[in-house]
Order: sequence, then C-alpha cells, then structure tokens
Amino acid sequence: MLTVAMTGASGLVGTELSALLKSTGHTVLPITRKSSGSTGNAIVWDPARGVLNPRQLESVNAIVHLAGENIAAGRWTAALKERIRKSRVEGTRALVQSLAGLQHRPQTLVCASAIGYYGDRGDEVLTESSAAGSGFLAEVCSAWESEAMAAAALGVRVVCMRFGVVLSPKGGALAKMLLPFKLGVGGVIGSGKQHWSWIGMNDLVRAIAFCVENENIRGPVNAVSPQALNNYDFTKAVGARLHRPTVFPMPAFVAKLVLGEMAEALLLSSARVIPEKLQAHGFQFAQPDLKSCLEHELK
Repeated sequence: MLTVAMTGASGLVGTELSALLKSTGHTVLPITRKSSGSTGNAIVWDPARGVLNPRQLESVNAIVHLAGENIAAGRWTAALKERIRKSRVEGTRALVQSLAGLQHRPQTLVCASAIGYYGDRGDEVLTESSAAGSGFLAEVCSAWESEAMAAAALGVRVVCMRFGVVLSPKGGALAKMLLPFKLGVGGVIGSGKQHWSWIGMNDLVRAIAFCVENENIRGPVNAVSPQALNNYDFTKAVGARLHRPTVFPMPAFVAKLVLGEMAEALLLSSARVIPEKLQAHGFQFAQPDLKSCLEHELK
C-alpha cells in the first residue's frame, strides 16, 4: 500500500480520488495552503515558498497534484488569466522545487493537466504524441506540464494527466448543464460539430489511481473516454437521459458575447482526443460510452 500526498484534496476530483484511494488501502495526506483547521496528517504549504516542512514528504510514495484556479469560474479577464497561469505553472514549479532537497523523494508525481493542451483541432484524432496547439489554454498546459516534468531529472516518475470534460452532477460542466436541460432550454452550442472529449468522474479517479499504482506509465496521459462525441450528439444524449427537449441552440456569437475568450476555448473549440496510453496499459473503462456514464453519474 502507498502513502499518497495530494494537493487539491478537498476539491471536486480530489474528494472522490481520496475516497477511492483510501477504500483500496492507501494512505492519503492532504497538502493544504491553510494551517488553521487542517487535519493532523495534513502537509501545509505556501506555493510562493514551496512546502513549508518538506521532511513531511520523506515518507511519501507518490504525490498527486490537482490544485489550480478554476478555469471556468468566470469570464477570462486579464487578472483571472494570470491567476490561472500562476496557480498552475508557478504552483507546480514550487512543488517540484521542494522535492530537490529531499533525501528520500517520492517515486511518483501525477500532475493534472487538460486536453486544452491540444487547442482547437477540428476532426484531427489526437493522441499523447500529438503536438501542442495554440491559444491561452494550450500555452498554460504546455508550461504546466514542463514544470511537472522537471521532477524527472530528480529521479521521479512523472505522469501528466490531460483531463477531458469531467462529468459529475456535483460540479463542473455537467452540473452547470443540468438546470437548463431540466427546464427544457438546453441545446446545441455553436455548430454542434465540435468534438467534446469527456470522462465520467468514476472513470477519471480510477484512471488517476491506475497511473499512481502502475510504475510503467509516465509522461502525458489522455484522461478521456474512448467515445469522443460532437456537441450535437453529446447534447442529444444528455437531453435523452433527462427526458427533456434540446431545441434551444446557443449560437456561437452569443456564447462569445456572454463568455468571451473562455467560450471559444471551452465550448466552441474541437478536440477529438483518444486515451491511447491508458488503453495500451490495460486500463478498463467502467463507463466507456456517454449513455452508461450518465446513467452512473446521475443515478
């Protein structure tokens, strides 16, 4: 069994992942920015100065780094974009630098990334070996992964997991969709032809745990379902599961007017991503298609 230190342990993904790891016998140590109210086994850190007591990491087998500013929190102002960049790039750099002085370093670092790395790629099939795209998210993800991969020079196995659209009724994209769909005003966004590469929360945390435990996996890993769908088919599947019509489209110009650059990057861009590395290493998706995922997540 492993001792796993985790940033973002109280977040949407971290909460589910912590529960899964503990249920399989692993020990989870939250890495938190707040000393007050922290549990006794928490590791307190300041991203600007690194881990305050790096000796707490001496007995850790793996680190899972999930912390970062929410990219869908609101319209991308210059200030929010800078917070997004700093929280991921500089936060990861601080975490990796804290490992350099350790006598006994963790064997593994699993760092969150995103399929935003690929940018807007139309119908192109994207694997872990595909080049980075262009745009703000692609630039952030490239720099973010570069900081994480610096730990490889310290002898640490590094995995950068490129999350697709994470589906959970507790938060994220699906949670935001549920109300308009239930009210019967959900619909296709833009042309509906853009590919949305998604993953259910259950499969996401299982995939992260799989990468923590499998010492043969390293480098970028696409954390997406094998079934990438265009927005039209995705929308129809959600409407069918909720037994609601999907006849109120959101034209691209409206999405851009309301959400600006964020709409282009998160809603209107197309990334047809496949989980080539996970499948090559034998990972089995519990809900590989959208219908079974929605049935599981919305049960």
